[in-house]
Amino acid sequence: MKVINLHQNEKKTIQLALENNRHAQHQIYSKFSPKMLGVCRQYIKDIHQAEDIMITAFMKVFSNLKNFEHKGSFEGWIRRIMVNECISFLRVQKQVKFTEDETYFEERFNNVESQFSVEDIQFLIDNLPEGYKMVFNLYAIEGYKHQEIAQMLGISEGTSKSQLSHARKLLQQQINKQKNYDYGTE
Repeated sequence: MKVINLHQNEKKTIQLALENNRHAQHQIYSKFSPKMLGVCRQYIKDIHQAEDIMITAFMKVFSNLKNFEHKGSFEGWIRRIMVNECISFLRVQKQVKFTEDETYFEERFNNVESQFSVEDIQFLIDNLPEGYKMVFNLYAIEGYKHQEIAQMLGISEGTSKSQLSHARKLLQQQINKQKNYDYGTE
């Protein structure tokens, strides 16, 4: 019964926000902004740019509330807007390059701390080339299929699979490298 009440409260808040009620909009922003900043941060290395993109995406959330059909989770709908905004930003910045060059990584991962915290893993992901990073995030974190990723990024499904494979391989190599270093075997 409590879940139904929470869902009804969310519907009411969304309706009020749709009517430009600033308090309701603030409630939505306050509730979802910490998670959505995390989503943006997965794609955008610089925290300040990630915040700017998140704010821009929230503006799109509020201007497109009329399009939310209450058929899925509201959080998922917001998340999709965040991801699309990050992809758009990276496209405009021309930071997305799909590469096969593995030498790019050799010097980028040498300073990872010995225990793998969330920050350490994010550091590893941040240092992937943008193409690898974007496909990895879309597939492994957001749960998109390769066909959807290919369509979103304007690449072939094979390129999406290849980028994911290379990203996983490089992340695993760096994790193993760090473990070997920690155990004194390197």
